[in-house]
Amino acid sequence: VDWGHTNLLAVALASSCYLWNPESGEITELASTQEDSNPITSVSWEASGNVLAVGTNNAEVQLWDCSKMKRIRTLRGHSSRVSSLAWNTSILSTGSRDASILNNDVRIKSSIVSTFSGHVQEVCGLKYSTDGSQLASGGNDNRLCIWDTLQYSNATPRCTLTDHCAAAKALGWAPFQRNLLASGGGTADRCLKFWNTLTGQCEAYVDTSSQVCSILWSKHSRELVTSHGFSDNQLSVWKYPSLVKIADLTGHSERVLHMSLSPDGDVVCSAAGDETLR
Repeated sequence: VDWGHTNLLAVALASSCYLWNPESGEITELASTQEDSNPITSVSWEASGNVLAVGTNNAEVQLWDCSKMKRIRTLRGHSSRVSSLAWNTSILSTGSRDASILNNDVRIKSSIVSTFSGHVQEVCGLKYSTDGSQLASGGNDNRLCIWDTLQYSNATPRCTLTDHCAAAKALGWAPFQRNLLASGGGTADRCLKFWNTLTGQCEAYVDTSSQVCSILWSKHSRELVTSHGFSDNQLSVWKYPSLVKIADLTGHSERVLHMSLSPDGDVVCSAAGDETLR
């Protein structure tokens, strides 16, 4: 699920991708692979909110012009499902079960400008810093890699952080402080960690008592929200830097895999394995 700049929410469910307009309530099917064996595995809006990247189980990334409801190109290069996507202006970075990250300049015909190889298992999380100078990648190998992206030619991470003891899918850059990254670990880890990405030091952490699936920072205050799995499948709201928990928001019956923030920063949309949005 991803909420775009034009206030359209992109939702992938099985082999179809839908656009939901929260103002009118209108739901439109944008794309479908038309194959049960080829579900849509990731979605991400480009900054303008007009182009949507759609990753699939068969290793492709489709780019859709949503103003025209038209597919404009298909990016290939991975050998397995595309599980994470992140935009940095005209660069689309794609993470895959094949353990690689491909950096695509979507303006040019041969789009792949570089490959980042820092993981040995699926790249399940990708997030650019606010200024686009750093890319964080999290893997099922429990690694968290930080890449310098002022130049994409450097194929090795600036630092590899190995403190998590489960998959590091949940990533979030603080909007108010450069080089501050939050990451969350899976079922065997359960920790929310805060990193200085210049030094590679973990500056704070808290045991959340359940798997951390996603992280969003507030645009308006020094707070963040995390989504979780077993046993409460809740969203938790935290103060930073005290890491005092403000609230738990319950209602989902399965783990809350994804969250996205509305363009004005006032509303969080959560998507869970129970196939509901809240």
